[in-house]
Amino acid sequence: MPTSLVTGGAGFIGAHIVAELVRQGHKVVVLDDLSGGFEENIHASATFANGSVTDPGLIEALFVRHRFDYVYHLAAYAAEGLSHFIKRFNYTNNLIGSVNLINAAVKYTTQCFVFTSSIAVYGALTPPMREDMVPVPEDPYGIAKLAVEQDLRVTHEMFGLNYVIFRPHNVYGEYQNIGDRYRNVVGIFMNQLMQGQPLTVFGDGKQTRAFSYIGDIVPSLVNSAFTPSAYNQVFNIGADMDYSVNDLAALTMKAMGIKGEIRHLEARNEVVHAHADHAKVKHILGEYPLTSLPEGLSRMADWAKKAGVRKSKQFGEVEILKNIPPVWLED
Repeated sequence: MPTSLVTGGAGFIGAHIVAELVRQGHKVVVLDDLSGGFEENIHASATFANGSVTDPGLIEALFVRHRFDYVYHLAAYAAEGLSHFIKRFNYTNNLIGSVNLINAAVKYTTQCFVFTSSIAVYGALTPPMREDMVPVPEDPYGIAKLAVEQDLRVTHEMFGLNYVIFRPHNVYGEYQNIGDRYRNVVGIFMNQLMQGQPLTVFGDGKQTRAFSYIGDIVPSLVNSAFTPSAYNQVFNIGADMDYSVNDLAALTMKAMGIKGEIRHLEARNEVVHAHADHAKVKHILGEYPLTSLPEGLSRMADWAKKAGVRKSKQFGEVEILKNIPPVWLED
């Protein structure tokens, strides 16, 4: 029985990865500090280690005990906009934490290290973003992700650790932390609607993204570790059709069956248009049916109504207040 480590396995994407690995017969260990995930998200058959990727001693102990065949590294604080104001936290968790895992994977001869990077590495390059473009990230979150990508490349060259890198974008679906006010716009909208609050939109809402349903990306993420032709490659993954944030707001209201209002906030410093080309992942890892945005939102809405409202908390470790959007400081 293969043994896999899933970091961030109590979180959104991680919980789905865990469930699929269990379904495929893996012994799965989840490492999560529950800063953005929930213990109830973890599959009952998985072993849970409550802790952080920033703890090298804990990571060492887990690798010694379980000798992981595969590592799926999803633990990160993925708030692109907020990352400008939490640089130290961002780099500690998203870069140094990743290096701790890479070191252990080399030391204990992991077969493949699957890393979820982000479309944020491309910055404001003209879409559709392609893997052969030279990344120019525009926020510390994207910088950290790109640095981990580069470290995996040189680690393979030096030590032979096989890796697969995915750059997903704007993923939504069941288990998303809808109580996080800084990221996951679909979850934010659903949480606001359930509380009778207006939907907060930065700027004019004409910025576009390709919103990607979680169920559409999980098969490729999981199976890449067992596909040698995918080793040491970078893949964009996600939806092909882009929508404006205004369109998303209208579709989310329809999916939730709640008519809400939109509150336009001052535009923030963000990439305006972002969507990616997926020819490479389809060629190497195969094509899967893609869920339309209305259907995906309907599925997530059913789950969100059952899960209920989650209280949106302020981030407690903001390091720079200059130029931070005022809404992020509201109680």
